[in-house]
Amino acid sequence: MPFALELAIDPGTLAILALVAFLAGFIDAIAGGGGLLTLPALLTAGLPPHLVLGTNKLCATFGSGTAALTFFRRRLFDPRQWRGALLATLIGALAGALVAHWMPATWLNQMLPLVVFACALYLLFGRTPEATGEQNRPIAQGRQWPQGLGLGFYDGVAGPGTGAFWTVSSLLLYPLDLLRASGVARSMNFVSNAAALVVFIAFGQVAWILGLSMGAALMTGAFLGARTAIRGGSTFIRPVFILVVLALTVRLVWQHWFGQ
Repeated sequence: MPFALELAIDPGTLAILALVAFLAGFIDAIAGGGGLLTLPALLTAGLPPHLVLGTNKLCATFGSGTAALTFFRRRLFDPRQWRGALLATLIGALAGALVAHWMPATWLNQMLPLVVFACALYLLFGRTPEATGEQNRPIAQGRQWPQGLGLGFYDGVAGPGTGAFWTVSSLLLYPLDLLRASGVARSMNFVSNAAALVVFIAFGQVAWILGLSMGAALMTGAFLGARTAIRGGSTFIRPVFILVVLALTVRLVWQHWFGQ
C-alpha cells in the first residue's frame, strides 16, 4: 500500500516536498523547528495521516541522527550521563507510535494541525530559559525518566517541536548551557525518531521513496544552513518560518475541520 501511494505522487509534488525538506533542514540549523514545516507539507500533499507520520519520521531521523553525531563527536553529549533518559525516551516513543497507529485517521487529521499550531505559537512567543552556568554539577537521574517518557511518547504520537521542548526542559531541569542542552535535545530526538520509525516500518506506514528523497534534501539543507548561519540570522528567519507554519496549519484546519 505505501508503495502504491508513492507512485501516485507526481514528480512536481515530489520536487516541492524535497524543496520543503531542504528549507526545513536549512532553517532548523539556524532557528530550530524544521519538523514543523515538513509535517504540514506532507499533510497538504494529500497523504493519509498515518503514512504522513511514518514518512516524516524517516526524513526526520536523517537530520536528528546527523546532528546527534556531531554533538557526540564534539564531546557535547555524554551518553553515560543520560542512560535513564535514553531508555525512557526509547520506551515512550515506541508506546507513542503504537498509539498513533491505532488512532483513527479522522482523529489524526483533526489533531495534527492543532498540535502544529500550538507548537508554532510556543516557538514564536516562548522564551528560552537562561543557562545556569554551573556545568560541573552532576546530572540528576531521577528527573530523566518522566522527561524521557513524556517527550518520547509525544514524539511517537506526533512530534512537532520535540527538539525545542527537550532544549527548554533540559535547561530548566539540569545545570547545562544552551549548547549542551541542544546536544541532549538532538540526541534524544534521534532516539525517539528512530524508535517510532521502527514501529511505522513494521506496520508498512512509510513511503520510502518520498521519505528518502526528503531525508537527503533535509540533510543537504542542514549542512548548508550550519555553515551559513551568522550572528542574528535566526532573529529574521525564525518569525518568518513560524508564520509560514501557521499559514500551512490554517489551511489544514480549513481542509479537515470544515471540509473545504
